[in-house]
Amino acid sequence: MLVLSTITPDDAVIMEMEQKFPALEFTYKTKLPVNDDHLKRAEILITYGEDLTEKHIEAAKQLKWIMVMSAGLEKMPFQEITRKNIMVTNARGIHSIPMAEYTIGMLLQYEKKNKLLLEQEEKALWERRIMTGELSGKTILIMGTGAIGGEIARLAKAFYMKTLGINRGGKQAAYIDELYKNSDLLNVIARADYITAILPSTPETKGMLGKEHFRKMKETAVFINIGRGDLVEDNILLEAMKNKEIAHSILDVFNTEPLPEDHDFWRMDNVTVTPHLSSKSDKYLPRSFDIFEKNLHEYMGEGKKYINLIDSKKGY
Repeated sequence: MLVLSTITPDDAVIMEMEQKFPALEFTYKTKLPVNDDHLKRAEILITYGEDLTEKHIEAAKQLKWIMVMSAGLEKMPFQEITRKNIMVTNARGIHSIPMAEYTIGMLLQYEKKNKLLLEQEEKALWERRIMTGELSGKTILIMGTGAIGGEIARLAKAFYMKTLGINRGGKQAAYIDELYKNSDLLNVIARADYITAILPSTPETKGMLGKEHFRKMKETAVFINIGRGDLVEDNILLEAMKNKEIAHSILDVFNTEPLPEDHDFWRMDNVTVTPHLSSKSDKYLPRSFDIFEKNLHEYMGEGKKYINLIDSKKGY
């Protein structure tokens, strides 16, 4: 049985997989042409999902299982995958720690004026007349209360923050003081000091934030998007920031990536741009392969308790 991976982990992970599954053949590649001989023979494929097309799925004659080493699946060719009845699992849940730490870190950076302090340090400027803020006592609204949102809420509680959350059904989540449905967003958003979005890209979430939402936010509010860029159209967010409808936006995801060099976001004082790295961590691949290993044991056995099994018809 051939396991083909377009992701190359460190040597320790490679050795561990080969030792635990000596009967399997593991092959690692950085590129995957449609006519690749290994693709034609592979029964299991490990990928980030962005390098697959319908032609790849069609060419993979023996393929039965795709392990996607990320949470996002919007670029997967699910129509062909469904037609061939290929199982899909992903690495949902491994991002919770780095993305929650990113969120709290960025909030602290904003409140403690880290950007300004770094500028002063570069100028050797001793200026103590800087008013810094606190997270304690502030209210954070978490849009999407899954594993990542839950971890953000847990860390927020360590700073004595009040936590509000929204999700599709209004289902209660740990560390969330008050939980609401997505349909309640316009009413809830006005109460938040920080609005953090961790939503995937779905027909329901695309363009979910409109002009009316930013106008409802506090003038002192901070918006953080670490989910998907299409949650809000660029022109709507640009208008809100230019009109100073809110105090600041911290953006890690965008409608167009990489963000073009001439985009206004780069040059706005009230916008912080990071290059879609909130989920990055030196533990990312080891955690991903841990999930793969557990699922591989299931695949080799009874196959009843897969972690993060995806409904290919729904795409999540």
